Amino acid sequence: MQPIKNIKAVFFSPTGNTKRVVERLAALLSQKLNLPVESDDFTLPAAHVDARTYSSEDLVIFGVPTYAGRIPNKVLPFVQNLFKGKRTPAVAVVTFGNRSFDNSLSELHMELEKNNFSVIGAGAVVCKHAFAEVGIGRPDDADEKRIAAFADTVFEKLQKSALPLSNASIKRNEALTAYYVPLGTDGKPVNFLKAKPVTDKAKCDNCGVCATVCPMGSIDKNDVSLVPGICIKCQACIVHCHTKAKSFDDPLFLSHKAMLEQNYTRPAASEFFTE
Repeated sequence: MQPIKNIKAVFFSPTGNTKRVVERLAALLSQKLNLPVESDDFTLPAAHVDARTYSSEDLVIFGVPTYAGRIPNKVLPFVQNLFKGKRTPAVAVVTFGNRSFDNSLSELHMELEKNNFSVIGAGAVVCKHAFAEVGIGRPDDADEKRIAAFADTVFEKLQKSALPLSNASIKRNEALTAYYVPLGTDGKPVNFLKAKPVTDKAKCDNCGVCATVCPMGSIDKNDVSLVPGICIKCQACIVHCHTKAKSFDDPLFLSHKAMLEQNYTRPAASEFFTE
């Protein structure tokens, strides 16, 4: 294996959770390898155009959030088409909102390997849920300690064989299944794919931040109360709105949110894999 000369922190992170986890892991490895970190945030539309190719001298920390137990379906083509390796060592990272990471980590591992990355480690880290009040305060101190221990193990592996991690080693690596079906408070499936954020015009000052941070470029920049494009429910517009003018009022969406808050208050575990 070629000596590592560069560390790349690559992530899709509408609300900032995945960015924080990936950059934290990259910083820990930067200290150990005495190398700088270059971040590549591919959240916004401008970053969805140019393809990147990484060499065998790069170490890529690649992170995405979990949506419905998988890589977000609108993000998957970016992962598949924009990032290519040359047997580039990589660490696959997913974040999830305290329910489950299901197949997302296995899927990310698989897609990176298809694109000629050599995945030497993988981790699923609990963060606050994007829209439900669960996972509050995560990653916590215990998560941080586990992230640090994971960085130690990845570093040690780089000093030795750096053998690829088998996909079969990742828990929940059953055959790639359909996306998780959201449930309402009555336990029945709910479909809120067409739900979009609404704007309280009494609170909105038309600053335009919501349109700027939308990963799909779906919010009208001239009238931010309009969402003519697709909405992936990432919550970026809500998290970044300084007047709290954005919200969702779709009853099926709200029922699913309530279900999560009723059933997933227990702390889920962050999990890491290197063997």
